[in-house]
Amino acid sequence: MEQALIEGRKALPECLPNPPVGCVLVRADSIISRGYTNAPGKHHAEAMALSQVEGELSDVTAFVTLEPCSFHGRTPSCALTLVERKIGAVYVALLDSDPRNLGKGIDILKAAGIPVMVGLMSEEAKQDLSPYLLHLSHN
Repeated sequence: MEQALIEGRKALPECLPNPPVGCVLVRADSIISRGYTNAPGKHHAEAMALSQVEGELSDVTAFVTLEPCSFHGRTPSCALTLVERKIGAVYVALLDSDPRNLGKGIDILKAAGIPVMVGLMSEEAKQDLSPYLLHLSHN
């Protein structure tokens, strides 16, 4: 998750008003892909990381600093994309405070049978993300 936090910091200021989210994909204890939130309408962190790897990802774990989005806005739902790519497990630092999401991304992952753990390095993620979660204009 520490590496995902580092990725998220790379998103600023281009990602605004979206939060600066980071994501890393890990296979066999090695990072195979990295991503962060791009400018509005462009890749979210998860989509950027997923775009760098091909095929099914059942042996891959995603570490994401903010709950994957559950809804389709300017970009597709990251939670649904993780399900489609058959991600093996997801670790999330913080739930998304946006009422359009707020646990729904986690619910999508769990409904697909994907193990999800929320709260890893949450204090560090709060420090990075809190100023950007107040705007509630994600996506």
